[in-house]
Amino acid sequence: MDNSGKEKEAIQLMADADKKVKTSGSFLGGMFGGPHKVEEACEMYCRAANMFKMAKNWNAAGNAFCQAARIHMQLQNKHDSATSFIDAGNAFKKADPSGEILHTKKPNWGRFTIAAKHHITIAEIYESELVDIEKAIAHYEQAADYYKGEESNSSANKCLLKVGAYAAQLEQYAKAIEIYEQVGSSTMDNPLLKYSAKEYFFKASLCHFIVDELNAKLAVEKYEEMFPAFSDSRECKLLKKLLDAHEEQNCEAFTEAIKEFDSISRLDQWQTTMLLRIKKTIQGDEGDLK
Repeated sequence: MDNSGKEKEAIQLMADADKKVKTSGSFLGGMFGGPHKVEEACEMYCRAANMFKMAKNWNAAGNAFCQAARIHMQLQNKHDSATSFIDAGNAFKKADPSGEILHTKKPNWGRFTIAAKHHITIAEIYESELVDIEKAIAHYEQAADYYKGEESNSSANKCLLKVGAYAAQLEQYAKAIEIYEQVGSSTMDNPLLKYSAKEYFFKASLCHFIVDELNAKLAVEKYEEMFPAFSDSRECKLLKKLLDAHEEQNCEAFTEAIKEFDSISRLDQWQTTMLLRIKKTIQGDEGDLK
């Protein structure tokens, strides 16, 4: 079968699959194998996608894989959904290998918002269902890249903050610091977001602190200079107390400073984990924050 024949067959499969999806939601469809029809439709979309691939119609293949992925999600087949979304992404990449559409053809930008959302869906599946954080990070980064291409900086930053949090957990501190500094710098001049900047500089400082006490001191000074409001924040004052306690190897003062802060502003699980890692570098540490 030549390419045009494969494409015709794929188009017919898509049409048949669409019909099955539509009738599965109707009264008669519900009586006569609704869920079974949806599963059949999913198989048809996958077959159509592969036929489009053979015909080298990458856009159509990507769209067909997306349809299959959505049905897998509907059927709670999360692993299969992730696989189909990845296949869709690969097909779309082949349709636009240079990435020029992303930067020059604004009418097509909507597709990349959809692609970003797909990558977030895959990332969430990897973090909650498959527990593969490295892969979750990769998909959050891809989503951030797509959002940046559309200048959706707020959405990009949300994805990057996920990457930063996971990178720090995996002890990839340089990567986490770069992200927190980048997001902090981008929000500190925004009247609506500037109050979040202190949190990002605080997190960057904690990552510095785990690596090296002097790095943390220099980082805090840099953030105060960049963002004067940081100096007056409770986070900055806590960091200075912790740095003094750490320099003196005073475990009790270190713990007391954290307890005092936590009594007013509750520390989250990520912050607690990072502070425990810092505390373990103090001689005689017992390994908790009590």
